[in-house]
Amino acid sequence: MSKAERGTYVAAAIAVAALFLVAGCSGTPLSTREKGTIGGAGIGAAVGAIIGAAVGAPGAGAAIGAGLGGVTGFAVGNSMQNQEAANQQTQAQVQQQQQEIEQQRQQIQQMKGQQETE
Repeated sequence: MSKAERGTYVAAAIAVAALFLVAGCSGTPLSTREKGTIGGAGIGAAVGAIIGAAVGAPGAGAAIGAGLGGVTGFAVGNSMQNQEAANQQTQAQVQQQQQEIEQQRQQIQQMKGQQETE
């Protein structure tokens, strides 16, 4: 194994370890945005380290790849989280409307019962 290949593996291992450390320090479950950022940074670091090894700078490649991947992952994760929030809001509105429909159905039944007794 050449020195460049070892550097690639070391840089990738450090990037992955850092990602697990950051993810593990959070006391709450990760949001979709955070998952996207961490995943993007990890993939970017690995790809950057591989490309960097090809030109003799795996550490720099990993750092640049992690930065670009993190930004891209953030953008994708943010978009997905916003979509999830919109879906939750829509679902809440649907449930509220279903409750109103059920209440109106019960009122109609009561009115029919009152008409039959008159």
